[in-house]
Amino acid sequence: MKNLDATQIRDYVRERYGAIAKQDDASAPSSCGCGDTSTSCCGGAADTKYSEQLGYSAADVAGVPAGADLGLGCGNPLAIASIKPGETVLDLGSGAGFDCLLAARQLNGTGRVIGIDMTPPMIAKARRNTARAGFANVEYRLGEIEHLPVADATVDLIISNCVINLSPEKAQVFREAFRVLKPGGRLAISDVVATKPVPPGLRQKLEAIGACIAGAALVSDLETMLKEAGFARIDIQPRESSRQTVAQWTEDPTVADFVVSAYLTAYKP
Repeated sequence: MKNLDATQIRDYVRERYGAIAKQDDASAPSSCGCGDTSTSCCGGAADTKYSEQLGYSAADVAGVPAGADLGLGCGNPLAIASIKPGETVLDLGSGAGFDCLLAARQLNGTGRVIGIDMTPPMIAKARRNTARAGFANVEYRLGEIEHLPVADATVDLIISNCVINLSPEKAQVFREAFRVLKPGGRLAISDVVATKPVPPGLRQKLEAIGACIAGAALVSDLETMLKEAGFARIDIQPRESSRQTVAQWTEDPTVADFVVSAYLTAYKP
């Protein structure tokens, strides 16, 4: 079996999430090759119940424009971010702007938020949502998280929600994150991790990668990547309670036997 290369994976993910972004804000969730897409990270507009399963409050969902929360996350990175007034926050894979807008609300007019996404329709959608929300301290930049369009040592906090698992070059993502963080800066990430090896055959399925399953890295491998990038105080907490949710993401519920969502924090010395 020929292994997928990074370009194939990146092109597939860009096309898939671009199609999701183009959905009308009020449309029903589209089928993205997974099981019940109304309750999965793989596509479609979220409902409040699913967002609350991830750790958001009903007020969080109600406090952003319709269409900002597309149900593409696997947790709530802001719950572990401890945002402080005046900070610069960077969101890797910012989608339609949901977490960026919630971060801006916590900043309460101070600091700034930068969202990075490689999908032009998502950037456009996020900008529309932000204009409707009225935040002046939020901006979006088109780019890949492996090659961030951000200057060295300019960011206090990096957040990300169910995106790094999609990258075929995760070590490079962490190197870039380390580069743009200020000394003392931190990561606060919600993502999918593997608690046992993902079957090789599944890793070659683009649909399973796009569904946030097949691209998950082992916890031990993530720890190694973070250490080699220069991070310290690394903490990865798999959320066993998420297995029931993960089981809904594909037509094969057994994926939850080896993949769960997790919270990850790490610091730049």
